[in-house]
Amino acid sequence: MARYPHLPCGRVEAVSDRRRFLQRAGAGFGLLALAHLLNGQGLLAAEEGDAVSPLAPKAPHHSPEARSVIWLFMEGGPSGFDLFDFKPELQKQDGKRIAVETFFGDPGPLMKAPFGFHQAGRSGAWVADIAPHLAGCVDDIAFIKSCHTDSSNHGPAMFQMNTGQTRPGFPSAGAWVSYGLGSENQNLPGFVVLGNAKGSKGAGMNWSAGFLPASYQGMLFRPQGTPILNLNRTSDVAGADQRAQLDLMARLNQGHSASHPGEADLLARIQSFELAYRMQEAAGDLIDLGQESEATRRLYGFEDPEAAVFARKCLLARRMVERGVRFVQVYCDDEWDAHQDIVANHTKMSRQTDQPIAGLLKDLKQRGLLDSTLVVWGGEFGRMPVSEKGKGRDHNPLGFLTWMAGAGVKGGISYGATDEFGLRAVEKPVSVPDLHATILHLLGLDHTQLTYLHNGRRFRLTDVSGDVLFDVLT
Repeated sequence: MARYPHLPCGRVEAVSDRRRFLQRAGAGFGLLALAHLLNGQGLLAAEEGDAVSPLAPKAPHHSPEARSVIWLFMEGGPSGFDLFDFKPELQKQDGKRIAVETFFGDPGPLMKAPFGFHQAGRSGAWVADIAPHLAGCVDDIAFIKSCHTDSSNHGPAMFQMNTGQTRPGFPSAGAWVSYGLGSENQNLPGFVVLGNAKGSKGAGMNWSAGFLPASYQGMLFRPQGTPILNLNRTSDVAGADQRAQLDLMARLNQGHSASHPGEADLLARIQSFELAYRMQEAAGDLIDLGQESEATRRLYGFEDPEAAVFARKCLLARRMVERGVRFVQVYCDDEWDAHQDIVANHTKMSRQTDQPIAGLLKDLKQRGLLDSTLVVWGGEFGRMPVSEKGKGRDHNPLGFLTWMAGAGVKGGISYGATDEFGLRAVEKPVSVPDLHATILHLLGLDHTQLTYLHNGRRFRLTDVSGDVLFDVLT
């Protein structure tokens, strides 16, 4: 489409002269400051519809509800009917055998939810007693109770939830959003990942740019210490010397580019050098939580040793969207993978995440940011209603729960349903492409128009399906 011109295999058109190279690279030869100032004011010329920087802000397809997304990725697969989807029949039929296939085999009988439940808010949403803080936020949340995915294996299911495909190598949702909209802050990445300290299954393939230009991939931040390894220059290198080094590299790369026109990876590498240069100050300011009040830190749960790590990530996510980062994905350091003991696992995970997430929603709301920030919560699948080894639950891709809150989302509602036991989606089933289409729609992007030509075919995040969930939108 005309708004996003590109050529096969993700290659940009040839850079024929020095002037165009500088515009495409966004800096170099001492023009970094001028280019940044002009670009920030929307005054820097672009040629043939291309922005000066790949991450320069781009116009959406339609008026957006959301400016940013915070995706709280609950890796491991939380059990919706043990947290937010009370199933009276599951309680009644506890111990009954049903026909079901499980990932690890040898399924046990039906096992009731082991936690107490109560209704909360004006909406009367059911919430487990292990999530007391989120119980106070249910009127801002739309619970989507009929999600399903195509794989019961963590890795492929995470790939699908992140990229739309169960196999690796495809662009992630955050990369598609960065490609479609760019970033509002040229001193920070458009797509940031606050990862699992132990390492997520599939690692960086979950936030990869795939066949999109590398400029759009997620940047992994460490929540403590230096956010990005090797970001800061060494003490024996002055700022002017570092700038001279970057300009020299730009001159050398310009010569290489003239001999090898159209290499998107080269331009992306130049962009990464320049972004790292600009981030040396911006990233340090971003992670300085000493700027936050004690009341804000208490709101997120910093005083609770079990919640403190995730609390820091959630507060960083708020600070990022406040500064114009377009897409932030937040992972837990532990997993909701309750094979051995659903009580022990979900109690621990709720203790780690309940107050930080509730604090994030309340903080965004009181700052007026919830109206422009879409918050998404969910894992790669759910859990089985039957027991595994007596006390645990196996993977369940057939029916699980995700929730959304914030920009353009109706609060205090439930959409869709699984069957009486929570095994499979039976009412208004929601596919992964449906979720992706809805997220893109709220950002002002038509999922059928956000495409990229690769190997002779136009790809999109939602592939060949996906319907916007208008019933959950305002």
